[in-house]
Amino acid sequence: MSSQAEIDVRPSPIAGTWYPDDPTALARSIDALLDTADHPLLEGSVIGVIAPHAGHRYSGAVAAHAFRCLRGQEPEVVAVVSPLHSPHPARLLTTRHQAYWTPLGVVPVAHDLLQQLAARLLANSAIRLESVSHDSEHSLEIELPFLQRVIHQPFRLLPVMVRDQAPAVAESLGRALADVLRGVRSVLVASTDLSHFYPADVARRFDTEMLSRIAAFDPAAVLSAEDEGVGFACGRAAAAAVLWAAGELGADCAQVLRYANSGDVTRDHTSVVGYGAVALCRRGA
Repeated sequence: MSSQAEIDVRPSPIAGTWYPDDPTALARSIDALLDTADHPLLEGSVIGVIAPHAGHRYSGAVAAHAFRCLRGQEPEVVAVVSPLHSPHPARLLTTRHQAYWTPLGVVPVAHDLLQQLAARLLANSAIRLESVSHDSEHSLEIELPFLQRVIHQPFRLLPVMVRDQAPAVAESLGRALADVLRGVRSVLVASTDLSHFYPADVARRFDTEMLSRIAAFDPAAVLSAEDEGVGFACGRAAAAAVLWAAGELGADCAQVLRYANSGDVTRDHTSVVGYGAVALCRRGA
């Protein structure tokens, strides 16, 4: 694998704060989380997962339940779809860098597939996929160390950050992703947390509703939950896009693997963030 000095690599703005910056400590931490996570009986082959994106201290144990489902998989490409938490005029963004860096090494970006994705989005929906450098988005990067520990072969990353949460944008992205990934050995990852800063009992009610809509494999209902005031997710458009993409690629069920909130770690239940892990599967495969 090429070194950071040889290619244009996106530096990490969160290593050492959101997760350990020492490679040995990071590998041990993630492996321990994965080994502790349940190994559920899945209803089919895994097409993708939905995982939370807080610091590993807070949501890593939940995320591990999603990523453990990918052990043994050998994808050529992993598409990670996340929200963008900072303002930007573009509706969809990706990286201009050639690779992402974490303490576990570099992950090359599949720019050929990004070009195909951008072309399909523009032709089919008049949506531009904007490329940026040195973004500060944590929710995409935070998933990479897990992927680096569960996938034991080189893989390329197809990263997309969703700023516009509109249903038309999410559906267009999902269907375009499926078009680009069809015939490619790939895995989909949606990065999202659930409700933010409610008391734990209120958060659980909201999060149960959101997870039930995900389990129903209903991306439109996932997107409408916030408008209805019954469920919240900062990456709802990322989750919906991945549901649409996974469905196009043959997935037909979503299994909720684990739910928790930040209060389970901090012991402060007055204001929590919800986390869920979900596997998207193709039954009969």
